[in-house]
Amino acid sequence: MSRLTPAMPHTAPKSWARALSAEVLAYAVASLLALCVDTSILWVLVNEAGWHYLPASALAFTAGASVAYVLSVRFVFRFRAVQRRKLEFLYFVALGLTGLLVNSAALAVAIGSAGLGLLSSKLIAASCTFGTNFALRRQLLFTRHF
Repeated sequence: MSRLTPAMPHTAPKSWARALSAEVLAYAVASLLALCVDTSILWVLVNEAGWHYLPASALAFTAGASVAYVLSVRFVFRFRAVQRRKLEFLYFVALGLTGLLVNSAALAVAIGSAGLGLLSSKLIAASCTFGTNFALRRQLLFTRHF
């Protein structure tokens, strides 16, 4: 993966759409890798350590968010609205809390109400979370503010 160049507001619509599509694709790859970390930790905590799936999902989600952050700032987003890295990471995780709420709600519905298994429920939850996290993080952390 290479660092992508997000489009500027004054660029042509095709160029802007192409740059946004490339960002979404790169973020999807970063999110997929983070999801692998998240899901692996979730599976181990629930199936090997005997944790309940909701607290296990919170811890696993946080580990996945850390991976997503590192990959996002290194390979996905060019512009960074917050210059202090520790503060940026805190904001990244705080915005991810919205994703965590979406994730937990989707898991609770898929497992508790629909009776689906842990891994299939996690995939559904991850799908629900992806768009929320990308939109919030890109608009609030990784765009040039004028």
